Amino acid sequence: MSTAINDLVLVHIDNKPGFYARIEDVSPDVKPGWWRVKLLVLTVPLEIYTWILEEAQINGTPFTMGGTPIRMEKIVSPLARESVTPSQSPEPPPGDPPDKGKGAKIVSLLDRKKDK
Repeated sequence: MSTAINDLVLVHIDNKPGFYARIEDVSPDVKPGWWRVKLLVLTVPLEIYTWILEEAQINGTPFTMGGTPIRMEKIVSPLARESVTPSQSPEPPPGDPPDKGKGAKIVSLLDRKKDK
């Protein structure tokens, strides 16, 4: 699974979860085959780290910093994993009445802003 700008990652330090971060930018380093990866570290206060990594390391291959094992794991939202495309949603059999009041109501936040 390829990791890209705006992806969330869990950074494992010494084989234990360390912190979450969002990849803010990936740009080529002066050394061929290496990348400058800017991370927004989701701590209080927020911090910015810039690490120089190979593409495989960005995508989850373990590496070391000062002898400490480090690994970045891309995080996928549970909502994205559970999303169902309309073609996969079950259709009620023909002739069955629609479920009135059994589903959640969808409220558009954009429509709410327009009303005010």
